[in-house]
Amino acid sequence: MEHDPFAAALSKILNAERAAKPEIMIKPISKLLKQTLDILKENSYIDSYKEITDGKGGILKVTLNGNINKCLAIKPRFPVVKGDYEKFEKRFLIGKDFGFLIVSTSKGLITNKKAKELGLGGKLIAYVY
Repeated sequence: MEHDPFAAALSKILNAERAAKPEIMIKPISKLLKQTLDILKENSYIDSYKEITDGKGGILKVTLNGNINKCLAIKPRFPVVKGDYEKFEKRFLIGKDFGFLIVSTSKGLITNKKAKELGLGGKLIAYVY
């Protein structure tokens, strides 16, 4: 039994990227994972994903494109206010405007850049570059 299926899924994606695999199967699925994959797809870090129902929690078939250098969950999930984004960008990202943080806000899951534009705070979920 996994303690954090979301963190395990991101680690699995990272390991598959490093092994240069074209696609990967992830289970179990969750809304959080699907929203994170939507953000990765919008920012062209993955090509696509497809949900397959198997009656046991579902499977996601993710098509990778080789653009991910690192993608991991942030544990513990730090609360962040609109002025603190730069502190966490310096901590988790390797360069300015290189990659992004995924933040859970009252408007849903969004990137740190969009959260800054909207003036929203939230909880840090993951980082990708």
